[in-house]
Amino acid sequence: MTTLDLARRNANAAPILGARAEAEPWTPPAPSLAGLTRARLMESLGEAGVPERQLKMRSAQINHWVHNRGAAEFGHMTNVSKDLRALLAERFTLARPEIVTEQISVDGTRKWLLRLPPAGRHDRGAEVETVYIPEEGRGTLCVSSQVGCTLTCSFCHTGTQTMVRNLTAAEIVGQLLVARDRLGDWSEGASEDGRLVTNIVFMGMGEPLYNLDAVRDAIEVIADGEGLGLGRRRITVSTSGVVPQMKRLGEETGAQLAISLHAVRDDLRDVLVPINKKHPIAELMEACRTYPGASNARRITFEYVMLKGINDSPAEARELVRLLKGVPAKINLIPFNPWPGTDYECSDWETIERFSEIVFRAGYASPVRTPRGRDIAAACGQLKSETKRLRAKERIALEAAE
Repeated sequence: MTTLDLARRNANAAPILGARAEAEPWTPPAPSLAGLTRARLMESLGEAGVPERQLKMRSAQINHWVHNRGAAEFGHMTNVSKDLRALLAERFTLARPEIVTEQISVDGTRKWLLRLPPAGRHDRGAEVETVYIPEEGRGTLCVSSQVGCTLTCSFCHTGTQTMVRNLTAAEIVGQLLVARDRLGDWSEGASEDGRLVTNIVFMGMGEPLYNLDAVRDAIEVIADGEGLGLGRRRITVSTSGVVPQMKRLGEETGAQLAISLHAVRDDLRDVLVPINKKHPIAELMEACRTYPGASNARRITFEYVMLKGINDSPAEARELVRLLKGVPAKINLIPFNPWPGTDYECSDWETIERFSEIVFRAGYASPVRTPRGRDIAAACGQLKSETKRLRAKERIALEAAE
Protein backbone atom coordinates (compact mmCIF):
# COMPACT_ATOMS: atom_id res chain seq x y z
CA MET A 1 0.00 0.00 0.00
CA THR A 2 1.43 3.40 -0.95
CA THR A 3 1.64 6.32 1.46
CA LEU A 4 -1.03 8.14 -0.51
CA ASP A 5 -3.32 5.08 -0.39
CA LEU A 6 -2.86 5.00 3.37
CA ALA A 7 -3.75 8.67 3.56
CA ARG A 8 -6.96 8.09 1.63
CA ARG A 9 -7.89 5.03 3.74
CA ASN A 10 -7.47 7.05 6.92
CA ALA A 11 -9.24 10.17 5.66
CA ASN A 12 -12.32 9.46 7.80
CA ALA A 13 -10.15 9.54 10.90
CA ALA A 14 -9.06 13.10 10.17
CA PRO A 15 -10.72 14.75 13.20
CA ILE A 16 -8.87 12.43 15.65
CA LEU A 17 -5.60 12.65 13.74
CA GLY A 18 -6.02 16.38 13.46
CA ALA A 19 -6.32 16.69 17.23
CA ARG A 20 -3.18 14.57 17.63
CA ALA A 21 -1.33 16.74 15.14
CA GLU A 22 -2.38 19.88 16.96
CA ALA A 23 -1.17 18.40 20.25
CA GLU A 24 2.32 17.97 18.80
CA PRO A 25 3.67 21.44 18.03
CA TRP A 26 5.49 21.83 14.74
CA THR A 27 9.03 23.12 15.06
CA PRO A 28 10.08 25.06 11.98
CA PRO A 29 13.66 24.61 10.77
CA ALA A 30 16.10 27.36 11.68
CA PRO A 31 15.84 30.11 9.04
CA SER A 32 18.63 30.44 6.51
CA LEU A 33 20.31 33.78 5.83
CA ALA A 34 21.34 32.61 2.36
CA GLY A 35 19.51 34.41 -0.44
CA LEU A 36 18.17 37.30 1.65
CA THR A 37 18.18 40.92 0.51
CA ARG A 38 20.28 43.41 2.50
CA ALA A 39 17.12 44.83 4.07
CA ARG A 40 15.90 41.38 5.12
CA LEU A 41 19.36 40.54 6.48
CA MET A 42 19.30 43.67 8.65
CA GLU A 43 15.82 42.81 9.88
CA SER A 44 16.83 39.26 10.78
CA LEU A 45 19.97 40.40 12.59
CA GLY A 46 17.99 43.00 14.52
CA GLU A 47 15.49 40.37 15.63
CA ALA A 48 18.44 38.24 16.83
CA GLY A 49 19.68 41.05 19.05
CA VAL A 50 22.45 42.64 16.99
CA PRO A 51 22.72 46.30 18.11
CA GLU A 52 21.07 48.74 15.72
CA ARG A 53 24.30 50.71 15.21
CA GLN A 54 25.97 47.55 13.87
CA LEU A 55 23.20 46.32 11.57
CA LYS A 56 24.35 47.95 8.36
CA MET A 57 27.97 46.84 8.78
CA ARG A 58 27.12 43.30 9.88
CA SER A 59 24.59 42.74 7.10
CA ALA A 60 27.17 43.94 4.55
CA GLN A 61 29.74 41.50 5.98
CA ILE A 62 27.35 38.56 5.88
CA ASN A 63 26.11 39.48 2.41
CA HIS A 64 29.70 39.45 1.15
CA TRP A 65 30.59 36.13 2.81
CA VAL A 66 27.44 34.30 1.71
CA HIS A 67 26.78 35.76 -1.74
CA ASN A 68 30.25 36.75 -2.92
CA ARG A 69 32.47 34.10 -1.35
CA GLY A 70 29.95 31.28 -1.00
CA ALA A 71 30.35 30.70 2.74
CA ALA A 72 28.25 27.77 3.95
CA GLU A 73 29.31 28.00 7.61
CA PHE A 74 29.42 30.97 9.99
CA GLY A 75 32.83 29.79 11.20
CA HIS A 76 34.35 30.86 7.87
CA MET A 77 33.50 34.53 8.50
CA THR A 78 36.88 35.56 9.87
CA ASN A 79 36.12 39.30 10.18
CA VAL A 80 32.98 38.65 12.26
CA SER A 81 33.46 38.41 16.02
CA LYS A 82 33.46 34.98 17.63
CA ASP A 83 30.49 35.91 19.85
CA LEU A 84 28.42 37.05 16.90
CA ARG A 85 29.28 33.93 14.91
CA ALA A 86 28.08 31.84 17.85
CA LEU A 87 24.84 33.84 18.02
CA LEU A 88 24.26 33.44 14.28
CA ALA A 89 24.92 29.69 14.43
CA GLU A 90 22.42 29.39 17.27
CA ARG A 91 19.64 31.27 15.49
CA PHE A 92 20.24 30.73 11.77
CA THR A 93 21.76 28.52 9.09
CA LEU A 94 23.30 29.16 5.68
CA ALA A 95 21.44 26.24 4.13
CA ARG A 96 20.67 26.08 0.42
CA PRO A 97 17.87 24.02 -1.16
CA GLU A 98 18.58 20.30 -0.89
CA ILE A 99 19.70 18.51 -4.05
CA VAL A 100 17.42 15.51 -4.59
CA THR A 101 18.90 14.50 -7.95
CA GLU A 102 21.53 15.85 -10.31
CA GLN A 103 21.49 14.82 -13.96
CA ILE A 104 24.15 15.65 -16.55
CA SER A 105 23.31 15.55 -20.24
CA VAL A 106 25.61 14.31 -22.97
CA ASP A 107 25.87 17.97 -24.09
CA GLY A 108 26.97 19.16 -20.62
CA THR A 109 23.61 20.55 -19.53
CA ARG A 110 22.91 19.93 -15.85
CA LYS A 111 19.51 19.62 -14.19
CA TRP A 112 18.96 19.68 -10.45
CA LEU A 113 15.79 18.64 -8.69
CA LEU A 114 15.81 20.72 -5.51
CA ARG A 115 13.78 20.23 -2.34
CA LEU A 116 12.85 23.34 -0.39
CA PRO A 117 12.51 23.42 3.41
CA PRO A 118 8.94 22.95 4.68
CA ALA A 119 7.15 26.27 5.10
CA GLY A 120 4.56 25.02 7.61
CA ARG A 121 3.15 22.04 9.48
CA HIS A 122 1.50 20.52 6.42
CA ASP A 123 4.20 21.47 3.88
CA ARG A 124 6.31 18.38 3.20
CA GLY A 125 8.93 20.35 1.29
CA ALA A 126 8.15 21.36 -2.28
CA GLU A 127 10.45 20.53 -5.18
CA VAL A 128 11.53 22.56 -8.20
CA GLU A 129 13.88 22.03 -11.12
CA THR A 130 16.81 24.23 -12.15
CA VAL A 131 18.91 23.88 -15.30
CA TYR A 132 22.45 25.00 -16.14
CA ILE A 133 23.31 25.34 -19.84
CA PRO A 134 27.02 25.75 -20.68
CA GLU A 135 27.86 27.38 -23.99
CA GLU A 136 30.99 28.80 -25.53
CA GLY A 137 31.74 32.07 -23.75
CA ARG A 138 28.74 31.94 -21.42
CA GLY A 139 26.75 29.78 -19.03
CA THR A 140 23.04 30.25 -18.46
CA LEU A 141 21.11 29.22 -15.38
CA CYS A 142 17.38 28.71 -15.89
CA VAL A 143 15.61 29.28 -12.55
CA SER A 144 12.08 28.56 -11.38
CA SER A 145 9.84 31.12 -9.68
CA GLN A 146 6.91 28.89 -8.68
CA VAL A 147 6.26 25.26 -7.79
CA GLY A 148 4.00 24.27 -10.66
CA CYS A 149 2.19 26.78 -12.84
CA THR A 150 -1.28 28.29 -13.25
CA LEU A 151 -1.15 28.99 -16.98
CA THR A 152 -1.71 25.53 -18.55
CA CYS A 153 0.02 26.37 -21.85
CA SER A 154 -0.92 23.38 -23.96
CA PHE A 155 2.54 22.66 -25.41
CA CYS A 156 4.41 22.97 -22.08
CA HIS A 157 5.01 20.02 -19.74
CA THR A 158 5.31 22.32 -16.71
CA GLY A 159 1.78 23.53 -17.41
CA THR A 160 0.45 20.04 -16.68
CA GLN A 161 1.56 20.36 -13.04
CA THR A 162 -0.93 22.16 -10.85
CA MET A 163 0.17 25.29 -9.04
CA VAL A 164 1.47 24.49 -5.53
CA ARG A 165 2.92 27.77 -4.30
CA ASN A 166 5.14 30.75 -5.07
CA LEU A 167 8.82 30.60 -4.25
CA THR A 168 10.33 33.15 -1.88
CA ALA A 169 13.10 35.44 -3.09
CA ALA A 170 15.60 33.45 -1.04
CA GLU A 171 14.42 30.18 -2.62
CA ILE A 172 14.93 31.68 -6.07
CA VAL A 173 18.41 32.94 -5.19
CA GLY A 174 19.14 29.57 -3.57
CA GLN A 175 19.05 27.96 -7.01
CA LEU A 176 22.01 30.09 -8.07
CA LEU A 177 23.85 29.31 -4.82
CA VAL A 178 23.41 25.58 -5.47
CA ALA A 179 24.68 25.97 -9.03
CA ARG A 180 27.78 27.86 -7.91
CA ASP A 181 28.42 25.27 -5.19
CA ARG A 182 28.18 22.35 -7.61
CA LEU A 183 30.16 24.05 -10.39
CA GLY A 184 32.89 25.43 -8.12
CA ASP A 185 31.98 28.92 -9.31
CA TRP A 186 32.94 30.90 -6.19
CA SER A 187 36.39 32.13 -7.25
CA GLU A 188 36.89 35.34 -5.26
CA GLY A 189 37.12 38.49 -7.33
CA ALA A 190 36.01 36.80 -10.56
CA SER A 191 34.32 39.12 -13.03
CA GLU A 192 31.08 38.26 -14.81
CA ASP A 193 33.10 36.97 -17.75
CA GLY A 194 35.21 34.81 -15.42
CA ARG A 195 32.18 33.01 -14.03
CA LEU A 196 30.71 29.72 -15.18
CA VAL A 197 27.20 31.10 -14.56
CA THR A 198 27.15 34.37 -16.51
CA ASN A 199 23.43 34.75 -17.22
CA ILE A 200 20.17 34.13 -15.38
CA VAL A 201 16.88 33.44 -17.13
CA PHE A 202 13.55 33.20 -15.32
CA MET A 203 12.30 30.55 -17.73
CA GLY A 204 11.96 27.57 -15.41
CA MET A 205 8.81 26.45 -13.62
CA GLY A 206 6.11 29.07 -13.10
CA GLU A 207 5.05 32.48 -14.38
CA PRO A 208 7.47 35.04 -12.87
CA LEU A 209 5.07 37.98 -13.12
CA TYR A 210 2.56 36.17 -10.91
CA ASN A 211 5.28 36.23 -8.23
CA LEU A 212 6.75 39.62 -9.05
CA ASP A 213 7.60 40.83 -5.53
CA ALA A 214 9.78 37.78 -4.89
CA VAL A 215 11.30 37.93 -8.38
CA ARG A 216 12.14 41.62 -7.87
CA ASP A 217 13.84 40.93 -4.53
CA ALA A 218 15.71 37.94 -5.97
CA ILE A 219 17.05 40.12 -8.80
CA GLU A 220 18.17 42.68 -6.21
CA VAL A 221 20.27 40.00 -4.49
CA ILE A 222 21.61 38.51 -7.74
CA ALA A 223 22.61 41.94 -9.11
CA ASP A 224 24.22 43.20 -5.88
CA GLY A 225 27.77 44.18 -6.80
CA GLU A 226 29.06 43.27 -3.33
CA GLY A 227 27.37 39.89 -3.50
CA LEU A 228 26.47 37.64 -6.41
CA GLY A 229 27.33 40.45 -8.79
CA LEU A 230 25.55 39.57 -12.04
CA GLY A 231 24.53 42.70 -13.94
CA ARG A 232 20.86 43.33 -14.64
CA ARG A 233 21.50 43.15 -18.37
CA ARG A 234 22.47 39.52 -17.82
CA ILE A 235 19.14 38.74 -16.14
CA THR A 236 16.12 37.96 -18.33
CA VAL A 237 12.57 37.51 -17.11
CA SER A 238 10.17 35.64 -19.38
CA THR A 239 6.43 36.12 -19.22
CA SER A 240 3.56 34.50 -21.06
CA GLY A 241 1.87 37.89 -21.18
CA VAL A 242 0.87 39.16 -17.72
CA VAL A 243 0.39 42.62 -19.21
CA PRO A 244 -0.60 44.53 -16.02
CA GLN A 245 2.73 43.66 -14.35
CA MET A 246 5.09 44.29 -17.26
CA LYS A 247 5.63 47.99 -16.57
CA ARG A 248 6.42 47.25 -12.91
CA LEU A 249 8.92 44.61 -13.95
CA GLY A 250 10.81 47.10 -16.10
CA GLU A 251 10.70 49.95 -13.60
CA GLU A 252 11.57 47.93 -10.48
CA THR A 253 14.10 45.41 -11.78
CA GLY A 254 15.80 46.76 -14.91
CA ALA A 255 15.81 43.18 -16.18
CA GLN A 256 15.72 42.12 -19.79
CA LEU A 257 12.27 41.06 -21.00
CA ALA A 258 11.31 37.93 -22.92
CA ILE A 259 7.82 37.18 -24.21
CA SER A 260 6.50 33.65 -24.73
CA LEU A 261 4.57 34.51 -27.89
CA HIS A 262 4.26 31.27 -29.93
CA ALA A 263 1.37 32.46 -32.13
CA VAL A 264 0.44 35.48 -34.22
CA ARG A 265 -3.37 35.01 -34.14
CA ASP A 266 -5.55 35.36 -31.07
CA ASP A 267 -7.61 32.25 -31.86
CA LEU A 268 -4.47 30.06 -31.89
CA ARG A 269 -2.74 31.79 -28.99
CA ASP A 270 -5.90 31.35 -26.90
CA VAL A 271 -5.23 27.60 -27.18
CA LEU A 272 -1.42 27.57 -26.90
CA VAL A 273 -1.14 30.28 -24.22
CA PRO A 274 -4.55 30.62 -22.52
CA ILE A 275 -3.69 33.88 -20.71
CA ASN A 276 -4.17 35.41 -24.17
CA LYS A 277 -7.93 35.30 -23.48
CA LYS A 278 -7.36 37.95 -20.80
CA HIS A 279 -4.64 39.92 -22.56
CA PRO A 280 -4.82 39.46 -26.34
CA ILE A 281 -1.95 39.98 -28.71
CA ALA A 282 -2.66 43.66 -29.49
CA GLU A 283 -2.63 44.53 -25.77
CA LEU A 284 0.54 42.52 -25.22
CA MET A 285 2.37 44.19 -28.10
CA GLU A 286 1.43 47.67 -26.87
CA ALA A 287 2.89 46.79 -23.46
CA CYS A 288 6.07 45.73 -25.24
CA ARG A 289 6.30 49.00 -27.17
CA THR A 290 6.15 50.94 -23.90
CA TYR A 291 8.32 48.59 -21.80
CA PRO A 292 10.67 50.70 -19.66
CA GLY A 293 14.23 50.60 -20.92
CA ALA A 294 13.55 48.79 -24.18
CA SER A 295 15.83 50.02 -26.97
CA ASN A 296 17.90 48.74 -29.86
CA ALA A 297 20.63 48.07 -27.31
CA ARG A 298 18.19 46.30 -24.98
CA ARG A 299 15.87 44.43 -27.27
CA ILE A 300 12.90 42.38 -26.15
CA THR A 301 13.22 38.68 -26.92
CA PHE A 302 10.20 36.94 -28.42
CA GLU A 303 10.14 33.18 -27.90
CA TYR A 304 8.38 31.19 -30.59
CA VAL A 305 8.18 27.41 -30.26
CA MET A 306 7.96 25.70 -33.65
CA LEU A 307 4.97 23.31 -33.79
CA LYS A 308 4.52 21.20 -36.89
CA GLY A 309 1.49 22.29 -38.92
CA ILE A 310 0.30 24.60 -36.13
CA ASN A 311 2.21 27.90 -36.23
CA ASP A 312 5.07 27.39 -38.69
CA SER A 313 3.79 28.57 -42.08
CA PRO A 314 5.42 31.33 -44.19
CA ALA A 315 2.24 33.39 -43.76
CA GLU A 316 2.66 33.27 -39.99
CA ALA A 317 6.30 34.30 -40.30
CA ARG A 318 5.24 37.36 -42.30
CA GLU A 319 2.53 38.18 -39.75
CA LEU A 320 5.12 37.93 -36.97
CA VAL A 321 7.21 40.54 -38.77
CA ARG A 322 4.17 42.81 -39.01
CA LEU A 323 3.38 42.42 -35.31
CA LEU A 324 6.91 43.40 -34.28
CA LYS A 325 6.87 46.71 -36.12
CA GLY A 326 7.98 49.43 -33.73
CA VAL A 327 9.37 47.03 -31.12
CA PRO A 328 13.13 46.64 -30.61
CA ALA A 329 13.08 42.88 -30.89
CA LYS A 330 14.86 39.65 -31.57
CA ILE A 331 13.18 36.29 -32.05
CA ASN A 332 14.24 32.96 -30.61
CA LEU A 333 12.83 30.14 -32.69
CA ILE A 334 12.59 27.08 -30.42
CA PRO A 335 12.26 23.58 -31.89
CA PHE A 336 9.51 21.90 -29.88
CA ASN A 337 10.83 19.57 -27.19
CA PRO A 338 8.50 16.55 -26.88
CA TRP A 339 7.29 15.16 -23.56
CA PRO A 340 5.16 12.12 -22.63
CA GLY A 341 1.51 12.55 -23.52
CA THR A 342 1.82 15.57 -25.81
CA ASP A 343 -0.02 15.68 -29.14
CA TYR A 344 2.36 18.24 -30.65
CA GLU A 345 5.31 17.55 -32.94
CA CYS A 346 8.35 19.62 -33.81
CA SER A 347 8.43 21.36 -37.17
CA ASP A 348 10.87 19.81 -39.61
CA TRP A 349 14.18 21.56 -40.10
CA GLU A 350 13.44 22.82 -43.60
CA THR A 351 10.26 24.52 -42.36
CA ILE A 352 12.12 26.14 -39.44
CA GLU A 353 14.83 27.44 -41.75
CA ARG A 354 12.27 28.90 -44.15
CA PHE A 355 10.47 30.63 -41.26
CA SER A 356 13.76 31.98 -39.90
CA GLU A 357 14.80 33.32 -43.30
CA ILE A 358 11.59 35.35 -43.70
CA VAL A 359 12.07 36.95 -40.28
CA PHE A 360 15.78 37.57 -40.85
CA ARG A 361 15.22 39.27 -44.21
CA ALA A 362 12.82 41.67 -42.48
CA GLY A 363 15.73 42.84 -40.32
CA TYR A 364 15.26 40.83 -37.13
CA ALA A 365 17.75 38.49 -35.56
CA SER A 366 16.09 35.08 -35.56
CA PRO A 367 18.43 32.43 -34.21
CA VAL A 368 17.16 28.88 -33.89
CA ARG A 369 17.76 27.74 -30.32
CA THR A 370 19.69 24.49 -30.30
CA PRO A 371 17.83 22.00 -28.07
CA ARG A 372 19.89 21.29 -24.95
CA GLY A 373 19.44 18.61 -22.32
CA ARG A 374 16.67 16.71 -24.09
CA ASP A 375 18.04 13.38 -22.87
CA ILE A 376 17.49 14.43 -19.23
CA ALA A 377 14.19 16.29 -19.87
CA ALA A 378 15.92 19.61 -19.19
CA ALA A 379 15.01 21.38 -22.44
CA CYS A 380 12.61 24.28 -22.81
CA GLY A 381 9.08 23.30 -21.77
CA GLN A 382 10.09 19.95 -20.25
CA LEU A 383 10.54 20.88 -16.59
CA LYS A 384 8.19 19.34 -14.05
CA SER A 385 8.51 18.12 -10.46
CA GLU A 386 6.32 15.56 -8.71
CA THR A 387 5.18 17.96 -5.98
CA LYS A 388 1.40 17.91 -5.68
CA ARG A 389 -1.04 19.98 -3.68
CA LEU A 390 -2.69 17.59 -1.21
CA ARG A 391 -6.09 18.04 0.32
CA ALA A 392 -6.14 18.93 4.01
CA LYS A 393 -7.33 15.47 5.15
CA GLU A 394 -4.61 13.77 3.09
CA ARG A 395 -1.89 16.00 4.59
CA ILE A 396 -3.05 15.24 8.15
CA ALA A 397 -3.27 11.51 7.52
CA LEU A 398 0.18 11.48 5.92
CA GLU A 399 1.72 13.17 8.96
CA ALA A 400 -0.02 10.77 11.34
CA ALA A 401 1.32 7.77 9.40
CA GLU A 402 4.95 8.90 9.77
